[in-house]
Amino acid sequence: MASEQDGSPEASYDPMAQFAELAGDVRDPYSMFAGIRADSPVLHVELGAGSGGRYRHDDKAPRISSLFAVTSHELAQQVLTDNVRFSSAANAMTIGQVMGRTILEMDPPEHQRHRALVAKAFRARVLDQWSDPIIGATVSELIDAFAGDGHADLIPQLTFPFPVRVIARILGLPEADWPRFLHLSTQLIAVMRNWEGALAASRELRGYFGEIIADRRRNTRDDLVSQLISAEVDGRRLSDEEIYPFLLLLLPAGAETTYRSSSNLLFGLLSEPDQLEAVRADRGLVPQAIEEALRWETPLLTVARSATEDVELGGVRIPAGSFVAVSLGAANRDPERYPDPDAFNVGREDKQHISFGDGAHKCLGMHLARLEMRVLLNAVLDRLPGLRLDPDADDPHIHGLIFRSPPNLPVRFDLA
Repeated sequence: MASEQDGSPEASYDPMAQFAELAGDVRDPYSMFAGIRADSPVLHVELGAGSGGRYRHDDKAPRISSLFAVTSHELAQQVLTDNVRFSSAANAMTIGQVMGRTILEMDPPEHQRHRALVAKAFRARVLDQWSDPIIGATVSELIDAFAGDGHADLIPQLTFPFPVRVIARILGLPEADWPRFLHLSTQLIAVMRNWEGALAASRELRGYFGEIIADRRRNTRDDLVSQLISAEVDGRRLSDEEIYPFLLLLLPAGAETTYRSSSNLLFGLLSEPDQLEAVRADRGLVPQAIEEALRWETPLLTVARSATEDVELGGVRIPAGSFVAVSLGAANRDPERYPDPDAFNVGREDKQHISFGDGAHKCLGMHLARLEMRVLLNAVLDRLPGLRLDPDADDPHIHGLIFRSPPNLPVRFDLA
């Protein structure tokens, strides 16, 4: 792959701009969700034949003419835990077209078989091995670059590059390949905005990973690709055709959501200085802060399912084959589940959120995401004394309708 120094498109490519575009420019969707939930927690939305045109650049992309939006916590949980009536195969219509057959679109029992094989690479012993030499080292090198300045923008300087570098290092990718890897992965995620671009990125990444897999089969290393190759359950291992889709999924599913989750966590704490100082003084509150941030601002607002049969949900009839959009963001702010749901409150009573989904498809990488957030937050608290929002900053805020996070987070801190 090309590096940033060789005149390739990556040298002028701005991944932050691409990720901002993917998010969607909506500052507060929650008042809209609240209105929908109060009126009908399962809302039938007719999109029309021409819907979504601004996201699709040709006639080959899939089109969805209608959907059922689920906005209450109780009903969202019902859909996510019922893989018999609500299939994950809906993901094959969108991201599956460019990633191949990933575990996102599989239903049991196929899903359990593949998940068990992939999960071998995410067990606690492996995560412990990554914690200091990869995750901790990555955070340290990023903070080193601005720790002596007294000010920073924590998004481009810390939270955005952090999980991308972690994933690349976990995969064992050469550092010179990182810019191209990020560029192609971003194109892949933008499948519903640029269909042909996503297909081209998929082909290029597939070729690149083909070389990596072939090399690891010849020369095993201490990286995730080697672990996926060697993972075995009941005498069965993953084929190359099964490894490709997982590798294509890894950066979008792991890096983007973690970057947004970490950004939202820091924004929530910086917006509530008393809570920030409470967490700084008592690191036992770090796990609570992470879970509250995930509930308060889930990085991915919606996940897709399809009805396998005619079904009634919340008093609404959903015909077989219908596209069902489960709003994780709306469910996480359901006042029936969480008192004062719009407030960021580290001391909130512990009630499990559904930001990582639920049921058979609960996020495989959630333990890695929590570990990355914990290491990053502790490093920020340790190394940036007096951390605060820059008083001269121009209205930092979280936005997005598909993905959510702050585009910028200007801060100041004291120098030792």
